[in-house]
Amino acid sequence: MDTKTQLNESMKDAMKTGDEVRKRTVRMVLAAVKQVEVDKRATLDDMAVIALIQKEIKNRREALEEAKKANRADLVDANEREIKVLEAFLPKAMSPEELRSLVQAAIVETGASSPGDMGKVMKVVMGKVAGRAPGDMVSATVKELLTH
Repeated sequence: MDTKTQLNESMKDAMKTGDEVRKRTVRMVLAAVKQVEVDKRATLDDMAVIALIQKEIKNRREALEEAKKANRADLVDANEREIKVLEAFLPKAMSPEELRSLVQAAIVETGASSPGDMGKVMKVVMGKVAGRAPGDMVSATVKELLTH
């Protein structure tokens, strides 16, 4: 079952069970998917939907940090619950060791030797990661391995 179908099924289930947090969160992601599809005049594939979910999680994490700085426990709690709902739709996360070995293989494959080659390595790694690790984590790992 593709991610968009999972989102729709989850929203129907949330409506039946009265899970307001899940219903609101999933509805918002579906609206974002629909908006992108309308803007691009094309149906999003599964990887694009997963990338959109990751973007929404990143937004929530940023809002979470701001809420912590402002001592807003209510907003902290709301963002944490929304992040948990969204993470359920992502593929199983890649371990740091798994990511590290993937990056090392990509460095060998591309013949990269300096931080200036980061773009080539990122292009190869992001294709293989396929939504199982956030882009900032991949970027940090590539940068670390290319500078040593």
